[in-house]
Amino acid sequence: MRSFTLILISSALLLGGCASETKPAATAPEVKKAAKPSDETHRFPTANQVDAKLVDEHLLGHDFLPGGNIAHYKVGKQEYDLLLIKTKSPTDAAILLLNYKNKLEAPKMIAHFGGYFGNDGGKPAFLFAKNEWFCGVIGLPMADADARAREFAGRLN
Repeated sequence: MRSFTLILISSALLLGGCASETKPAATAPEVKKAAKPSDETHRFPTANQVDAKLVDEHLLGHDFLPGGNIAHYKVGKQEYDLLLIKTKSPTDAAILLLNYKNKLEAPKMIAHFGGYFGNDGGKPAFLFAKNEWFCGVIGLPMADADARAREFAGRLN
């Protein structure tokens, strides 16, 4: 009887050891990085261009904007920026336009262009979408921004 008890206790200990598997520690979910934007700096006009660059994420420092392209211009004392983001679809470009519109101070719809004009942190901003492109002219008054936007839009297919 004693050996039967020993076998029973030994079996229980062995089975108990099998039941308590150690589970690997849970890892944090992998954060998916946004795809690097394509370099489209060749699409910017070159006249009066001071600099053009590709920004990997948060163009203009706005968390609602992905990465994109920006070019800086200087004509006399007047300085401004053109921005360009290639999206996956015209719908995505329109969503960026509406998100940016919601950030503008006193946004005004520019019906003939399908865009918006307003102030972004004290700077005038003219924003529009053309097909899969989200575009902007930052730093110029409305009349000048409209002229630059027309020229810029003509360079996009």
